[in-house]
Amino acid sequence: MSQYASYTSYDGLKLRYRVVERPGSPEEAAPLVCLAGGPGRDAAYLGDLGGLDAHRPLVIPDSRGTGASPPSPEPWGYAFPALAEDLESLRTHLGLESFALLAHDAACATAQAYAAQYGHRLTRLVLVTPGSRLQGELPDDAEEIFESRADEDWWPDAYVAVHTLPTTSDLDEVRSLLLRAAPMGYGRWDAPQRAHAATEPAQLGPVPRAGFWQGVDEPARQALLARLPDVKCPVLVITGDRDALAGLRAGELVATSFRTAAVRTLHGVGHYPWVDEPDLFRPVVESFLTRGHDPEAHEGKHA
Repeated sequence: MSQYASYTSYDGLKLRYRVVERPGSPEEAAPLVCLAGGPGRDAAYLGDLGGLDAHRPLVIPDSRGTGASPPSPEPWGYAFPALAEDLESLRTHLGLESFALLAHDAACATAQAYAAQYGHRLTRLVLVTPGSRLQGELPDDAEEIFESRADEDWWPDAYVAVHTLPTTSDLDEVRSLLLRAAPMGYGRWDAPQRAHAATEPAQLGPVPRAGFWQGVDEPARQALLARLPDVKCPVLVITGDRDALAGLRAGELVATSFRTAAVRTLHGVGHYPWVDEPDLFRPVVESFLTRGHDPEAHEGKHA
């Protein structure tokens, strides 16, 4: 069951969010707030995150200019530090003293910005297949994973699409190319993956996507990173060994920004673990949310 509601953010803009919960789930269960990536993608692609709604409600906001939420009145409102302020406004609206947060893809930057500023509000933090642009490094192992899959049927067309994308700014062509390149984001290219990928072109918002990384200069980035070691809540970084979009090393780099982080790599999984292997992804997250650790995860850097 999914229902929409609204909240008023720090600048007076009314934003929308969904509450996804299963009938019969425990009424006293604390919600899990879930942030969509893209950047600038309609949060509908998260679905129920492989059934994570079985034990707790999922609160899934539509960020500015995506889904049911209106555009930002100012361009800087799309930048990930500003989106973190939207999240704090949502927390206040929900009346939560503290909460667990899950973020996917680019939204992991928003989650890190939130943790740096409001880490005392977090009980658990799950970062799913993050990139490491915020850390200032772009590892090349995603390309290595892509090349290792060259014997798969979809690969030649995806290869052409990937190398054509940087040469065009036409939105319709970009969306077509993204769909052709989509198999590289999944552990395999079966019916569930094809259906999930087919939703992406229509879900991308070009304005919020363009504004996500804007206006964050080097001193601000360094100041944000400097605060992450002070985050006290347990942090779990989930990566997929077939993720040809983010790779594995980016998640490991993100984990080194925290003292309390561990990395769990899922086998046979791409950029969307809840689509590829929901029965593998869900127990890993559930275990972490209930116990605060995953016995099979390996630790990131600890000072």
